[in-house]
Order: sequence, then structure tokens, then C-alpha cells
Amino acid sequence: MKGWMGKFRAIALLGLMSLVLSACGKENLTALDPKGYGADQSLYLIILSTVIMLFVLAIVMIVYTIVLIRYRKKKGQEDYIPKQVEGNKTLETVWTIIPIILLLIIAVPTITATFDLADESAASDSLNVEVTGNQYWWHFNYEGQEIQTSQDLYVPVGEKVYLNMMSSDVIHSFWVPSISGKMDVNPENENTMYIQAQEEGVYWGKCAEFCGPSHSLMDFKVIAVSQEEFDQWVEDMQNVNPEAEPESTVAQEGKSLFQENNCMSCHAIGSSPAQIGPNLTNFGDRSTLAGVEDLSKENLVDWIMDPESLKPGNKMTGNYPEVSEDEAGKIAEYLMQLEPSEITPESAGTE
Repeated sequence: MKGWMGKFRAIALLGLMSLVLSACGKENLTALDPKGYGADQSLYLIILSTVIMLFVLAIVMIVYTIVLIRYRKKKGQEDYIPKQVEGNKTLETVWTIIPIILLLIIAVPTITATFDLADESAASDSLNVEVTGNQYWWHFNYEGQEIQTSQDLYVPVGEKVYLNMMSSDVIHSFWVPSISGKMDVNPENENTMYIQAQEEGVYWGKCAEFCGPSHSLMDFKVIAVSQEEFDQWVEDMQNVNPEAEPESTVAQEGKSLFQENNCMSCHAIGSSPAQIGPNLTNFGDRSTLAGVEDLSKENLVDWIMDPESLKPGNKMTGNYPEVSEDEAGKIAEYLMQLEPSEITPESAGTE
């Protein structure tokens, strides 16, 4: 009785955990609610593969049940041996051909979708973005636009955007489940894919290749906006003046501290590609800090004081002079006012 109670409790606990965890996740971070052409193709293949696997499972369970009932050991037949069918050409042909057919049903649309999503024929007439994977953040260089930014990738809805991807260190994997499939980002060769968002909105992306202690924190966002909003965002980003003085006195002091502590040796504001750390041109327009924390002055001060506690293994740790909490607050005030555009993640998809 105790044994059965233990098993019952374990099954009940497993069922409860499955029910609770099934609701965990982020909005627009699922391949089961496609909002892009590539995600549509992925979902179709997921459903097709699942149907094939369930069909195979059903057939196996039916055969298993028939054999279990029909050929079970019966009283008085302890030494009975059923008819042996080894070498039966008909059976061997059937269980060889059927798996081949099922594999072809999966393989043909999979290969077709793979070549379709790798098609670069329209790249020269489309928006191209150089994507660089870093531990543990993403950098975006809009080719021909003189725009450099990090963490937030703005794209026009309904248009193909080609991503030419490389890594600056280890292998990463670029994945925006709601829009498209995954693509490896390697340090030695460039991989290209395109994304095409069907609806305006903010879509979360993940690094899908283990790349170090903060791999799970290597988040980013794709922000799909209307063509008019995208054009406005491009104009706003191109008109940023890195030398502009902040309006408030505290932010002005923060800018001076930002420069005095050699922050510009790693970060850039504007279109300059020379940086080790994320581009900060539109830092104040972002909704998250380091990809995972809510963007607020308090969290930013914590990050400046001790980035290792928020994102272990990041390259910022120990690479700048120590600052007091008051100095960190002033630097945070300066960074928070870097808001060049009214087109932000919060405004995406709103009137």
C-alpha cells in the first residue's frame, strides 16, 4: 500500500508541475504562435512531424496490444511456441517501405523550407543588417544606413530583412521563435538568413547555443514597426549628435564621468563601429538592461557598481575604474536620457 501511495504522490506532483510550468514563458517567445514567415514554416513542420510520430506510436501500440493479448502465455500452453515468421518477405518489405515513405513525407517539405528560408536572391533589394554575437549581447549594424545599435533590432513589418551573422568570440545561435527559425552564428564564417515579421510588435529572441555562464541571459528583441515608423526611426538614429550636451546638470556631470572613466573606449554613441561593448545610441529607449533586467535608474546603478552579480562572465566586469554610488547615479542619469526617437519597444504596434 505504501508503495502505491508513493507512486501516486509522485505522479500527482509531476502532473501539478506540468500544469504550472506549462504557463511559464514570455509573450512573443514561442514557436507555436507564429508572427513571421519563417515561424509559419517551422510550425507547419512541427505539426507534420508530430502527426507522423503520433501515427507511428498508435500503430506500434495497436500491434503491441494485439500481440500482448493474442500471444500471452495461457494455462496448459507453457511449452507452446507461436508460428515463427522470420524471413517473411512480405512483412520485411512492409516494415521497410512504410518508414521510408514516412521519412519522405517529413524530409521533402523540410528540405524545401530550408532552401526557401536560405534564399538570398532578394538580398540586394532588401534591408541588410550585420549581426554580431558577443558574450552575452548582440550588435546590429544597418548596412548603408550608418546606424549602429545593440540588443534591439528594429525592422519594418512585412519586409524581408537579411541578417548577415558572425560571432566575435564563441558559437552563438540567433533565434526569434515567433518570427523565424534558428541560425548558428560562428566566429569564422558568415551565415545569412532573413526574417519577415507579419505583425507589428515586440518579439523576444534568445541565444540557442550554450556560450558560457550567462548564456540563458543573452536575450534581445526584434521590434517590428510600420514602414513609416521605421523610416522615422532611421532618420532619428542618423541625426544623433554624440557630442550633444544633456539638459540637466546631473546628466552633464554623468557625461563627464562617462568620458573620464574611459567608458567610450568600449562603448559608442552614434554610428561609430569601434566598440567592445554594446552601442548606447538609443540606450534610454530600451525597455531592458543587459537584455534581462527592467531598465530603471536603480537597476542601472546596480549594473554599473557590480555587473558580475547580474550577468556572470560579462566582459565589462573589472575593465573600468571603480566608481562611487553617487558617481554611478550620475552616469545612469546621463545614459537614461539617451532617447533619440519616439519609436520605442513600448510604442511598437500602438497608435
